[in-house]
Amino acid sequence: MLKTGTLHRGSKLVIASHNEGKVWELGELFAPYGIECVSAGSLGLPEPEETGDTFEANALLKARAAAAGSSLMALADDSGIEVEALGGAPGIQSARWGGEERDFGKAMQRVHDELEATGGAYTRANFICALALAAPNGEDATFTGRVFGSIHWPPRGTRGFGYDPIFVPDGHTETFGEMDPALKNALSHRLRAFEQMIEATYANDA
Repeated sequence: MLKTGTLHRGSKLVIASHNEGKVWELGELFAPYGIECVSAGSLGLPEPEETGDTFEANALLKARAAAAGSSLMALADDSGIEVEALGGAPGIQSARWGGEERDFGKAMQRVHDELEATGGAYTRANFICALALAAPNGEDATFTGRVFGSIHWPPRGTRGFGYDPIFVPDGHTETFGEMDPALKNALSHRLRAFEQMIEATYANDA
């Protein structure tokens, strides 16, 4: 288990993702803490196959691989959307619902079509994010956050990524795809997991 002080101002961290949207969001979250982030893609690190059966397991697979491949601390994100009327689907299959090319336009259409098949009236959903932080010495930890809201159709907004254009968080009228990125970051499932991680591992030695 990682301890307080694992992360500190001046740390360098590999973000174990080739999704530049995720890398940017996480980099923005780390910036106030003086932690430098580099992407796995920029280091030429491959993406391991996600064979876990939970978000936490898949995040750990990616973080451990990036830590071993870079000899640096590594952070991985595994996230998706869970729709109550679909029994929690797409869940860990969120990216794969868009086919091999991971086309989120197709993935969002599939969510809509399957909700229509159930009657389409019950649209409660949540985004979930599992963050895994791994050290080259094999120590690691996971942190999980959720944000609740509902599915809205048709998609609205071109900001964000993934299912953002069809998700409206509770208490708001804009989709994540329409929101100012700073507001989305302040509400997001990723921030909630991130705050847990900072509390558990960051040394406030400024």
